[in-house]
Amino acid sequence: MTEKQRDLCIYRLKQAEETVQSAKLCKNNHFYKDAINRAYYAAFYAVKAVLAIEGIDFKRHKDVVAYFNQHYVATEMFSKECGRTLARLQRKREVSDYDDFYIASVEEAQEQIEVASNIIAEVKKYLGEKGII
Repeated sequence: MTEKQRDLCIYRLKQAEETVQSAKLCKNNHFYKDAINRAYYAAFYAVKAVLAIEGIDFKRHKDVVAYFNQHYVATEMFSKECGRTLARLQRKREVSDYDDFYIASVEEAQEQIEVASNIIAEVKKYLGEKGII
């Protein structure tokens, strides 16, 4: 891993942590759809932090998620639950963002924030074991 890859990894992890805090602020201010969006992006940035170690990046979200699942979840570096919840976060974000009449609830927003926080925690554990953070 190069210094640039390490720096990008740490930057993306910080971005994930800030974004989950943004999700909490949105939820607390009754912007539930925005909270769902921010929760997904928090988890997405955390996953991209892992990929940064390898110098891997993709333009499309589905490619990031697919690569992470294939190279990290399927090989048991990350739990199967992490892969499943990431996919659910992505689907919920898409519904919330693109379905015109979707009404998000505080419970959904809270659940998505908790899921994102768990993914971030798993990423931090992995990066700590690798000596990156």
